[in-house]
Amino acid sequence: MPGTVLIVRPEPGLSASLAAANALGLNAVGYPMFEIRAAAWHCPDPAEIDALIIGSANAIRHGGAGLDLLKGKPVYAVGESTADAARAVGFTVAATGSGGLQNVLDAVPVPLRLLRIAGADHVALRVPEGVQMQTVIAYEAFACELPEPLRALQDLELTVMLHSAAAAEQFDRESRRLALHRSRIVLTVIGPRVAAAAGAGWRAVHVSPAPNDYALLELTRQVCI
Repeated sequence: MPGTVLIVRPEPGLSASLAAANALGLNAVGYPMFEIRAAAWHCPDPAEIDALIIGSANAIRHGGAGLDLLKGKPVYAVGESTADAARAVGFTVAATGSGGLQNVLDAVPVPLRLLRIAGADHVALRVPEGVQMQTVIAYEAFACELPEPLRALQDLELTVMLHSAAAAEQFDRESRRLALHRSRIVLTVIGPRVAAAAGAGWRAVHVSPAPNDYALLELTRQVCI
């Protein structure tokens, strides 16, 4: 009998991942490790911006009125879900990456003046020669505690899917607070940075071959067979 998969990403991604996991035959349950809230930000002069670079669909979901001033700017998106979110609100996507935001940034044409719309917790990027980049913070992640009844999942061959470093860090903290037996728990993570953020002592940590939900779900399915 396959074990239980715990998905801890925030909504709306949580519901989407749960539906996809169940469609793959996984015994999945969900509880968000944090919630995303909009942060107040000032939009720079659009005349000084050629394009946007975005590393999460949350920047689109929580960008607020500032996004309306930038609708004519092309978007360089970290992946397909971010690109889809941008298109859904009227942006044109210039390029979509598949290996992290640094790879997207390295491939933009030069010269180019970019605005990065990011979360409070974001990856540092190396800006290539010929590119200027401003960064604004459009959203923040607020941590949530795991409810006490989830402690029992560790006895059910538990595999935990981690989609971000923020979720990994919070699950690490919560596992210590609840005194979970980390040696019984397997992690599947969306990338190496997330694996590092999750800490040590787990039964195993498997890194997705691509930084997207589909690849992570398929990896989790293989781990749970």
